[in-house]
Parts: sequence; C-alpha cells; structure tokens
Amino acid sequence: MAIDTDNNPTPTMSAAERLQFLQGVVLFQDLAQTEFLQQLVTRLEEVQFPADRRIFAQGDRGDLLYILVSGRVKIHLDDVQLAEVTSGSYFGEMAILEFRPRSASVTTVEPSKCLVLTQEQIYQAIKERPKVTIKIIQHLCQRVRSLNRLFGASEDLFYNQVQQQLMP
Repeated sequence: MAIDTDNNPTPTMSAAERLQFLQGVVLFQDLAQTEFLQQLVTRLEEVQFPADRRIFAQGDRGDLLYILVSGRVKIHLDDVQLAEVTSGSYFGEMAILEFRPRSASVTTVEPSKCLVLTQEQIYQAIKERPKVTIKIIQHLCQRVRSLNRLFGASEDLFYNQVQQQLMP
C-alpha cells in the first residue's frame, strides 16, 4: 500500500492504542472483541498529513479507507465543502464498495493522523461480521441526509415528488 505523504514518520501508536481506538469507531464495534480486529491493528498503516494537504482527489482510484485518529478533514467538490469530519470518523468507503473513482476530494483542515485500511481488509471485516456492512450503509445514509440538508432538499418534498410520479 503506497500512500503519498510529505514526511510520514514512524507510527506513533502502539498496537494496544490502535486496538483501543478502533474499538470506539462505530464501524468496528461489532468486531471489538474478535481476533480479526486484534490482527488487523498490526497491519494498518498509520499516516500523518500536514494542514491543507489533499489526501485524495475526486476521480482518483479508490482502494483505501481512512480512519481519522486526530485532526480534521473536509470532504469537498472543488470549493464546495460537503462535510467536515473529526477523530473517530472514516472516509473513502464509497469508492471501496462500488469500485468506482473517488466521488469527492478530501483535504486536511489541520494536521491529521489516519489509520488506513485496504479494500481487502474491509472485505475481510465484512466477511467476518456482516454487520459491518450495515454500519457502512447507515453511515452513508447519514451523509446523504446531510447533503440533502446542505443543498436544501427536503425528504418530504422528494417523497411527494416520487409519489406523484408513481400515481397516475
């Protein structure tokens, strides 16, 4: 796994610290007491990014999922900010699940540290505990609702429009 960072020093988190951190991340709560998660923490790459550093760009190949350990990042399309995420959040899951290029760019707002999972590691987690898929879907639904609010879309308005199209 090659991750392009300017100066990526030696990892600063021990395996025990990684395990404790991941047990608090919603995505991994169903894996918290499994041998798989204990093995996974030793395989994760830890990366650090300076402030105002693009982690990935819209259209890039997406084969990594990032879990934000510290710092803040913004998810954006050009100059339009879609979301800002903080410690314990993850991003990059859409491209991993649908085998398509990145749908948005992610840039650090402040110096940030991430743990990085490969597509293979995520699929293994899903295989071990299918509930991981539900967690990802719930997370994606929350993002869609946030985007709806951001762009002024109303769930009721959308529902009414769909109903009108379905009824003659």
